[in-house]
Formats: sequence, C-alpha cells, structure tokens
Amino acid sequence: MKRSVLVGALAGLLALGAAAESINAQAKSGATKSGATTPTATMAAQPSGPEAAPAVPTGELALGTVRLPRAVNADGKPLGAGSYTVRLTPQEAGPPAVGQTPSYERWVEFVQGGQVKGREVVSIVAQTDIGKLAESGMPGTGRAKVEMLKGNDYLRVWINRGGNHYLIHLVPAAS
Repeated sequence: MKRSVLVGALAGLLALGAAAESINAQAKSGATKSGATTPTATMAAQPSGPEAAPAVPTGELALGTVRLPRAVNADGKPLGAGSYTVRLTPQEAGPPAVGQTPSYERWVEFVQGGQVKGREVVSIVAQTDIGKLAESGMPGTGRAKVEMLKGNDYLRVWINRGGNHYLIHLVPAAS
C-alpha cells in the first residue's frame, strides 16, 4: 500500500511538472502573472482558465494546526505527539528528482509554543489533480486530516488550503 501511495503521489507530481515547465517558459519569454496572497507568501506564476491549477505559494505560509496522535520521526528526528502549527517554508526539498518540479516539493515546519520542533518534506498537489491520487476521504477546504495509512508504516498529514493539497508522510517512532 505504501508503495502505491508514493507512486501515485509521484505520478501526480510529474504531471504537474509538465505544466510548471510551460509556466517557466512563459515567464522567460516575458509573460508574467501575479496574484494577491497573504503578506508573507507570494505565489508562483500559473496559467489561467477553467483548467488552471491554483498558484503554489513561494514564501512562508501557515497551513493550519494539526494534532499528531502519536510520536513520529520528522526528517529523521523525533517529534512527540501533540498539537502543532504547520508552516510551509520557502525552502525547496532537494535534490530534485528527474522530471520533478522543485516548487511542488518543499519543507514544512512543525511549530509548538513558538518554537520549531521538527520539519519534513511536503508534496503539494493542486485540487485539479488530487482526484488522480485519492479515491475518497480528502479533507474539506481549509481543513486537515491526520491518519495512519494501511500497514501502519506512515502517519499522513493532509491539509487542504487555498486550492492546494499538502501531503506530509511521517514515520511512526519506535515504541
């Protein structure tokens, strides 16, 4: 199951990569678009029209608050059970995979009491593409969902915000 989830997520990201390459070509040719966002986040240029994916934030952005029901490892370090504010950082995950659009793989921080307690890579998937990865059970707009995946190999944090889905996969800590 974990392989099929990760393969599905990778397939969706590769599909988004082709769209982003087109956007980069438009930007290099002088065509630019911008959108208003929160004061701390800017948005990457995106195509317009009914099939257009929402812009991907390029700066720092608070995604929401989640409650982790058990201890996990984030970026190989322990992260205890509890409530955390999840914050998207401008730092892209690396090194990028072949054909992958770097802006769709970023780092998020888990903040508690004003201090960063851990960080992990997040996969960003547009609302228009999430149906290719998920059959059902996705969180509503502006909501988060935390669940153990089949086999108890990963704890998935799924946040739906601003037309994008943010998927974070954490490894449960050894008991």
